[in-house]
Amino acid sequence: MLRGAIRAGNRPAASAPLAAGSRREGPLARHPIGRYHGGVDDERWSVDAQSAGVRLDKFLASETRLASRGRAATALQRGKVFVNDAEAGPADAGRRLAAGDGVRVWMGRPGSARRRALRPAGSGEPQIIYEDDALIVVNKPPGLLTVPLAHRGDPSVSEQLRSHFQSRGKRRALVVHRIDRDTSGLVMFAMRADAHAALKLQFKRHEPERVYLAVVYGHPSPSSGTWRDHLVWDQRSLIQKETHPRDARGKEALSEYRVIETFGGAALVEVRLITGKRNQIRLQARLRGHMLVGEQRYVYGPDDLRSIRFDRQALHAYRLGIRHPVDRRPLQFEAPIPADFAELLARLRKGRVESFARRPSSKGTR
Repeated sequence: MLRGAIRAGNRPAASAPLAAGSRREGPLARHPIGRYHGGVDDERWSVDAQSAGVRLDKFLASETRLASRGRAATALQRGKVFVNDAEAGPADAGRRLAAGDGVRVWMGRPGSARRRALRPAGSGEPQIIYEDDALIVVNKPPGLLTVPLAHRGDPSVSEQLRSHFQSRGKRRALVVHRIDRDTSGLVMFAMRADAHAALKLQFKRHEPERVYLAVVYGHPSPSSGTWRDHLVWDQRSLIQKETHPRDARGKEALSEYRVIETFGGAALVEVRLITGKRNQIRLQARLRGHMLVGEQRYVYGPDDLRSIRFDRQALHAYRLGIRHPVDRRPLQFEAPIPADFAELLARLRKGRVESFARRPSSKGTR
């Protein structure tokens, strides 16, 4: 059985939000990944000028760290190494480190046996985080659909799972919920009809814990609170729109947010979905003047307001908590932030924010 970062039971209390203009030291030191990915076998190093340009595996193999190339290779293979908060694997062994890079080895990481890609290993491949006879949880890379679009041949996690399980004589996985194509992170599928019905009921009742990380323009104020809106899906334009509470077509959208880290003109925000409407976080952030970095649909104003270079909306489905559909035990899954998200945070922390080539203006939703 393949397992990734999985937790059962209660989660620790959230750390206090940052004051405006401040930032954490170290790789997301007290943001949710830091809170959960810690332990006695957790070592961190900052690459100094003397070590700049050294290969990652050689850096890890030094006497003051893992003390052998073999241990370094094993740690990379088992998903225990992180560079600038992004998980590093065997393909990253030859990566040349730069001064200021943060390298972390978490040898006590639970459930980090070698992961299987749904397709041959490569960049941007979905990975199975957890699998049993009732459900499967996948870490979806950005740019990949959750399920296929009608009359389109674009690849999807659903289709890759179908191919994956056909070779093992299993039935097709049933989608439980979805995330947007350009959103990275956790998606869940059921392996049996009864499990599918039980999980869908949990989502209908808004029982699962669904936590996202987003990078937004500006600094939300106050630094924590609730976003409450009434939204309606425009089937013709295929976008979510704000509507009046008395609109019979509208449905309440509710999210809780917390600022994790602030930068010059942006912030890293944790958003917990209470309801789960399509594109909910993207629109709710925009309605408050805090468009997601990289957003192309839910925007307003001239391109100058969106000056941070990023090729997708900066949104990652980081944590998912449910009750097992068969035995009801609590399960919690986590997906490390992908490389592009980690690189964005590193640029923002260092103040190296590049403007991208101007694209055609996108119209907002109001």
